[in-house]
Amino acid sequence: MKEIIKNRTKKFASDCWHLCAEYPISREYNAYSNQLIRCSSSVGPNYRAACRAKSDADERMYFIELLLDVSDKVVIELKRFHGEANEILSIIGASLITIRNRNRKS
Repeated sequence: MKEIIKNRTKKFASDCWHLCAEYPISREYNAYSNQLIRCSSSVGPNYRAACRAKSDADERMYFIELLLDVSDKVVIELKRFHGEANEILSIIGASLITIRNRNRKS
């Protein structure tokens, strides 16, 4: 269930981005489009943070994944950044587990 919600929140943000990209560039549309993009893309990283180690690395991964979904620019670099963010997140998660285990033994 966690993966389903994770994927749906990312797809929702991506879909909103594509929708907003269809509107003309004007002060009026930009105000609402920018707000929609911000609020639709905040659900995913908040959900991930609640499920994982509550780290900024996971939020960065989310936005890198969104950029991969919505853009074909610099895909190789985005994939490299995503891999690095995933490794950092794994290290942080393992460190938190180690700290919790040490605190329990104390």
